[in-house]
Amino acid sequence: MAQDASSKKSLKQDVYDHPDFYAIDDLLTAEHKLIRSSIRDFVKKEITPYVEDWAQRAHFPYEIVKKFGDIGAFGPTVSEQYGGGGLDYISYGIIMQEIERGDSGMRSTASVQGSLVMYPIYKFGSEAQKKKYLPKLASGEWLGCFGLTEPDHGSNPGGMVTNFKDMGDHYLLNGAKMWISNSPRADIAVVWAKNEEGRVHGLVVERGMEGFSTPETHGKWSLRASATGELVFDNVKVPKENLLPGKSGLGAPLMCLDSARYGIAWGAIGAAMDCYDSARRYALERIQFGKPIASFQLVQKKLAEMLSEITKAQLLNWRLGTLMNEGKATTAQISLAKRNNVHVALEIAREARQIHGGMGITGEYPIMRHMMNLESVVTYEGTHDIHLLILGNNITGIPAFF
Repeated sequence: MAQDASSKKSLKQDVYDHPDFYAIDDLLTAEHKLIRSSIRDFVKKEITPYVEDWAQRAHFPYEIVKKFGDIGAFGPTVSEQYGGGGLDYISYGIIMQEIERGDSGMRSTASVQGSLVMYPIYKFGSEAQKKKYLPKLASGEWLGCFGLTEPDHGSNPGGMVTNFKDMGDHYLLNGAKMWISNSPRADIAVVWAKNEEGRVHGLVVERGMEGFSTPETHGKWSLRASATGELVFDNVKVPKENLLPGKSGLGAPLMCLDSARYGIAWGAIGAAMDCYDSARRYALERIQFGKPIASFQLVQKKLAEMLSEITKAQLLNWRLGTLMNEGKATTAQISLAKRNNVHVALEIAREARQIHGGMGITGEYPIMRHMMNLESVVTYEGTHDIHLLILGNNITGIPAFF
């Protein structure tokens, strides 16, 4: 009897480290594993004990921003010259996986900062812009946001109406963006707008510029521990040196979205892992009909299917990360991973909710929070259906967006 109890205790202690059913660790470097361990410990200490309370209160813990900077969660693939980590894309994916294992809203904060704010400045910015903005963003001294989606233009960003005019010594920016993560607390916004010729450009808009406001979005049932809002531009005077000079056209923000979607593919599986971990633990502990519910066939079926889907997604992420490191990953390949992995994570969250029974809807377990968060993740950075159409276009050569 004592031996059985000891064995069960060992299993419960080990459960957070599952699953690695196909020994995917063998594909990772020692540095990858060290990064994962460091971020995992950070999440256990700084996020997991508090996130249910944050979500219940719809509270964004702004103090986490500086902590993310301290552990290198912002811009890990950006050169060390500008304050980044100088890491590879698998490292970036692992960081996103472990943060979203804690909470999707927390991962969104880090993902936006790295992929949608630092990335365009790093790729398309002038040397002066890189030196001015990137170190402060990397350290968490500044928080940034990304303005592309508009009230009437989500899946069709090319229809944007936000615009700027050349006024000689400055640009005059007008328009609005919505569903913007980080906006209520952001120090800068990378905003995509059309010039007088209709060409899309990126501009860095700084808090404090007259006519620039960031109303917060309230009443969310999802991503409740992150800050979401709007960006409103009412004749905002933007200095000409704040225009990103390296690339124009809609392809520029779409490149940023590729980077963000890659991180989401890893992050969503982090949420799935946490749901699986919780369901497995609960199934071993919950006694019905005189034995753990883990002994019943239907519960084992759910757990086996969760593990199967997580394992396939892990292999998909690793291969995509390798392609990213080699500069070979395509938009369609990234779309496939984002679409597949978020869908898988949602299904795992729903099955985990079933295993937890009534307890699954409470804040005592992370399941319902993950499920609600993933309902946002499945539509932002390209909806589930839009990614399907991206793949369809790639397969057939025929765009079906319009």
